[in-house]
Amino acid sequence: MRNFDELSEQEILALAISSEEEDRHIYLDVAEGLRADYAATAQMFLDMAAEEDQHRRWLIDLYQQKFGEHIPLVKREHVRGFVQRKPVWQLQPLNLGAVRRRAEEMEFDAAQFYRRAAARSTDASIRKLLGDLALVEAKHERAAERIMQENLTEEALADETETARKMLVLRFIQPGLAGLMDGSVSTLAPVFAAAFASGSSWEAFLVGLAASIGAGISMGFAEALSDNGSLTGRGAPLLRGVVCGVMTTLGGIGHTLPFLIGDFHVAMIFAIAVVVVELAVISWVRWKYMDTPPVSAAMQVGFGGALVFAAGVLIGGG
Repeated sequence: MRNFDELSEQEILALAISSEEEDRHIYLDVAEGLRADYAATAQMFLDMAAEEDQHRRWLIDLYQQKFGEHIPLVKREHVRGFVQRKPVWQLQPLNLGAVRRRAEEMEFDAAQFYRRAAARSTDASIRKLLGDLALVEAKHERAAERIMQENLTEEALADETETARKMLVLRFIQPGLAGLMDGSVSTLAPVFAAAFASGSSWEAFLVGLAASIGAGISMGFAEALSDNGSLTGRGAPLLRGVVCGVMTTLGGIGHTLPFLIGDFHVAMIFAIAVVVVELAVISWVRWKYMDTPPVSAAMQVGFGGALVFAAGVLIGGG
């Protein structure tokens, strides 16, 4: 990699051209990724890609006037300290707020970079060239704001916010809630049965740990294999499986960890307290995201948890 201050005027302009081309591709990739669910924001990114293409043509015209037809390949990754962009596939699944902020940051960072570069230059022609580039990037920044205002009306924003909420529920909340419920409730019986049967905190901990990990693996595979998301819109099956599996394990681990306490009775008190917190969290999530009335959610979850807990106590105590 080379330092920016080592680049010639020709290389700096070539760098600007390649940067505009890369930003255009990023905007097109984002637009394609959002097109199915967020049409207004996708159109915004298509318009911004068109703006980048226009700026690229301006820069090429300037380059031809100064240096001729051949443009050397100078890219961001070739220059130390230059702002680099992650490819869109590394940002999946695309989040509306994140991609909008990224568009603003891309334009702002580019403008700031050229302003600082122009301020450091002592050569008149280089300062003028860099200053012109800073002005072009500043136009990008204002264009991003203008295009966003034109495309993202209040109605469009409201529709896309509701769609984003539905996608969050389908792709993360539902599999996570299913895992949390399974881990928190289904492991109650083996953990407390082992605790009451053995009277040993360590034995209960081992059983709870095994049950939690086993349930997490099982639920993760079950969720990942349930559907591929192409028809239901539930997103990538691998991601759903990971979310479900991790939440299942966490749900079981929560009331298992207190049994690391050596005193059996103290460990039991803490474990029961954790169970109450887990069931309260599940009830809150069902009320917040699944439109379940709070009282109904609490009663349903509490009743199910009480039944499983009683089964564990009866089996272990017997």
